[in-house]
Amino acid sequence: MVLLLLAGGGLYYWLSTRGKISTDDAYTDGNIVNVAPQVAGQVIALDVTDNQFVRKGDPLFRIDPRQFRFSREQAQGQLDASNAQVANQKLGVEIARKNFPAALQLAQANLDSAKANLALQQANYDRQRSLPKLATTQQDVDTTAANYQQAKAQVEQAQARLVQAMPVQQNIGQSEQQVDQLKGQAEQAKAQVEQADLNIEWSVVRASQDGWVTKRNVNAGDYLSAGQQVMSLVTTDVWVTANYKETELDGMRPGQRVKIAIDAYPDLDLEGHVDSIQRGSGSKFSAFPAENATGNFIKIVQRVPVKIVIDGGLKKDEPLPLGISVVPTVMLK
Repeated sequence: MVLLLLAGGGLYYWLSTRGKISTDDAYTDGNIVNVAPQVAGQVIALDVTDNQFVRKGDPLFRIDPRQFRFSREQAQGQLDASNAQVANQKLGVEIARKNFPAALQLAQANLDSAKANLALQQANYDRQRSLPKLATTQQDVDTTAANYQQAKAQVEQAQARLVQAMPVQQNIGQSEQQVDQLKGQAEQAKAQVEQADLNIEWSVVRASQDGWVTKRNVNAGDYLSAGQQVMSLVTTDVWVTANYKETELDGMRPGQRVKIAIDAYPDLDLEGHVDSIQRGSGSKFSAFPAENATGNFIKIVQRVPVKIVIDGGLKKDEPLPLGISVVPTVMLK
């Protein structure tokens, strides 16, 4: 009779487990988003508490924005001043385009006039020198000589002014280059204004996605650095990571149905499916992978993580806590 009971029990166990693979080395898993401010400053208000559900875009906490508003006003003032300088310099370019050619024409005309006067004064001087002494006076000769020398000096001055006025395009180009430099300064000032606007926006730290606030480590009055982690968000997507033995993977495929039992909630009857099988054992991706080339080798059955997605039996707004133990059973057939 005992043998019959044992045989019957063994047959029942074999029939009930045939085509199924279970493991108790499985845990709930999910995405954890670390929350950190993008700007430094003092926390002036908290909008959430631990384990509170938040929607994407909801404020989590606020950093004192006064320093960023002051920086914004300074940057805006610099931008306004730079734009005014650009406008003034553009006006200067337009004036230069008109004045420099006119100055060149005036310099050329003055040179022509000076040359004509020089020719006249030279003729007067030559005539006075050619006259007999009784037909002129020494004073007239000296006067014409002085006028002649003065005319020569005027020609030299006119030639110098013409040389100064000749690089018209170069002068205009310099004015245009100054406009470009001022435009660059204006762009830098504009970037500072935009950065200040971003800092003001970032002073209110918001949830990047839906989830539950966990591990809150910030209070009003705390001074935070940019990038300092102060809390985490557990997203609404929860799945199961089951570590199956390598000898149990034969016949397991993505898409196969899975029944999931939860140790903490025995009344839950969850359904899911195999989503994917990791391309490597858990030990291969550990911080210190096993080294089997030392000569001392003991064969150990490796375990491979399998991701199982929960399809039914669980409320979307009440996901399972992460890291709790589960027992998934994969239906191979």
